[in-house]
Amino acid sequence: MTVAVPLSNGTVEVSTAWTRPAGDPWAGVVLAHGAGAGMDHPFLVGVADALAAEGVAVLRFTFPYLQAGRRMPGPAAHAVTAWDAVFAAAASELPGVPLVAAGKSYGGRMASMAVAEGRIDPAGLVYLGYPLHPPGRPEKARSAHLPQIACPQLFLAGTKDPFLQPLDQFTDAVATCRDAEIVWTDGGDHSFAVAGRRLPPEEVGAGLVPPITTWLRGLAQRPAA
Repeated sequence: MTVAVPLSNGTVEVSTAWTRPAGDPWAGVVLAHGAGAGMDHPFLVGVADALAAEGVAVLRFTFPYLQAGRRMPGPAAHAVTAWDAVFAAAASELPGVPLVAAGKSYGGRMASMAVAEGRIDPAGLVYLGYPLHPPGRPEKARSAHLPQIACPQLFLAGTKDPFLQPLDQFTDAVATCRDAEIVWTDGGDHSFAVAGRRLPPEEVGAGLVPPITTWLRGLAQRPAA
């Protein structure tokens, strides 16, 4: 399945892939890749498979720059427009099902920008390693828009992630959000790998799903706004 993304330089058809549970889903997640890997990276596939096993439908997609064969992300506006188009496509496939936006690093940050700009309206946001700033450049924080987001936000983070050091800066940024929480992976880096613990990336991704599922069930139990 492809989704048309209307960009300023022409429409691009981006690839998508559904991972569906055996029965009717009780929640849906649109899942974006990071800047350096595509939607079929084993980490993301592990997340999607584990969520589907818990009854959650997952739609992964490719950003336009990668669809065009480029390695570096294009303008943020292109990524936000891709989020807009793909999220709408997922919502049409899952009518009446709570739908959450999630992403690895860059993909999650672009989702947050899409929400802050009013382009998408998910039930919540899940970040698989939020890139608060470039490694070693804490003065370049990418958090000014986070307080504008009204929906609940779940930050999954590694305590050794170089994009989050010093950790106090990250926790302070999350504290500015209206409704947010952090789930830590002790010793985890930006890909949630822990030194001395050799796991394939699909297992690492799957290992993040229990707290995500718990959080998703909490969203489903909240009274309607």
